[in-house]
Amino acid sequence: MQALKKTTVFAALLALTTVAASAQASKWQIDPAHSEADFTIRHMGISNVHGRFGNISGTLTLDENEIAKSSVNADIDITTVDTGVAQRDTHLKSPDFFDVAKYPQMTFTSKSLSSVNGQLQLTGDLTIHGVTKPVILALDGPSKEQLDPYGKVRRAFSATTTIHRQDFGLVWNGNLKSGDSVLGDDVKVELDIELIKQ
Repeated sequence: MQALKKTTVFAALLALTTVAASAQASKWQIDPAHSEADFTIRHMGISNVHGRFGNISGTLTLDENEIAKSSVNADIDITTVDTGVAQRDTHLKSPDFFDVAKYPQMTFTSKSLSSVNGQLQLTGDLTIHGVTKPVILALDGPSKEQLDPYGKVRRAFSATTTIHRQDFGLVWNGNLKSGDSVLGDDVKVELDIELIKQ
């Protein structure tokens, strides 16, 4: 009888531990229909060109109690690059730039999440054009939970970073008579990500 009681108590404690763990960490799926990555690059040293990528997929594991234990994995379909000019987009997909026939996706895998002066910063590995480099994303969010008309629970967050394109093997350029480059090396990136609770 004593052994049975101990087994019952142990089972109850195990169940409570499992419930507590599941309450701390939740799984979220990126909604491609409401997520995008925007970028800005300097053109000829005088203006900015803007573009976007769609079809973002991936997951977020969110730990409400210990936010530093949260993690993100995401894939971005580079073939969706859109700058509003078809000829330029075709060039960006060519071997001069992204070479989408060989490298159709960029990926991000988080390594750590920390708070710096009240700002959440997500550090991870970004892979573009077959090259992987560490990047730091400044986060805004995650937002509060919101129930959509279909009964799904949603949240969102935004993130910004700046990357050096030549670090990822995107080295195409042309020089102007002024000595300026056709394209700047630094690319500003803004992410807007909406998630669905699993």
